[in-house]
Amino acid sequence: MELELAYWHWLVLGMLLVGFEIFVPSFTVLWFGLGAVVVAGFLGLDPTLALGWQLFIWTISSVVFAAGWFKFLRPKMIDRTKAGIAQEAIAGETGMVIKAPSEASRGHVRFTTPILGDDEWEFICNDPVTTGDKVMIKEASGNTLVVNKVT
Repeated sequence: MELELAYWHWLVLGMLLVGFEIFVPSFTVLWFGLGAVVVAGFLGLDPTLALGWQLFIWTISSVVFAAGWFKFLRPKMIDRTKAGIAQEAIAGETGMVIKAPSEASRGHVRFTTPILGDDEWEFICNDPVTTGDKVMIKEASGNTLVVNKVT
């Protein structure tokens, strides 16, 4: 007796593997589940596809999905903000003044990468600064940065 798998067998296996990903937080099982869904699609087009070819397609598609995830998608999802990092770690970051401080209000500085979750901050500076000047973080004081003018 030869084992014959229908498209829905692969579809159910794929859904079970994708659902199992809830318990495995590494995005590993998901790609095997999507590979099974691809095999279900091939079987939907050609129901006479041999079991050996089904396993081959499942293996190749799972490897392609997993490699694509680790090579292309995962690196783009890395958090490049400084959120969650100790305030001492932000010392030395430089930004550009977008609003100079006045007697009535603090200045605003913008950073190319978000610092502690935000790319614009109010700042205090002992040196006189104008819009467009570069400043470097000395420390964070509550919701305000203490900066020095970069010369």
